[in-house]
Amino acid sequence: MYQFVQKFHSGWAYLALFLLVFAVLNSLIGMTSKKEFTPKDRAIALFGLIGTHIQLVVGLILYLVSPLGFDSLGNMKDAAIRLTSLEHPLINIIAIAIITIGWSRHKKATTSEAKFKKITIFFGIGLLLILSRIPWSLWF
Repeated sequence: MYQFVQKFHSGWAYLALFLLVFAVLNSLIGMTSKKEFTPKDRAIALFGLIGTHIQLVVGLILYLVSPLGFDSLGNMKDAAIRLTSLEHPLINIIAIAIITIGWSRHKKATTSEAKFKKITIFFGIGLLLILSRIPWSLWF
């Protein structure tokens, strides 16, 4: 089960990152070009939100079954173990919380510019946090 969850988590990460990057770029373009926020723009952001949430759920399952997860918390002197058992999960949970806040705030915005701005800022911050804590050496 561990191998399957690990492969799924790694594979889904490509899709989740693609959806998140696409949502940020779409919102950035919408904000700078002052276009109207359409249902298509909402769907793009929603897919980014859903993709990251699925990645979070799979990651939490992986964290519980992985030897590099919860069981490794006592060995924080090793940078690689610290990254996979503490930094990666913690920062990604924070990043996905920020993305979720951005989704909620965009729904409360009344203008298209404000909607695009909320998604660009919050999803962008979440994306940067996620990219900062990917264990690149394990991923490639």
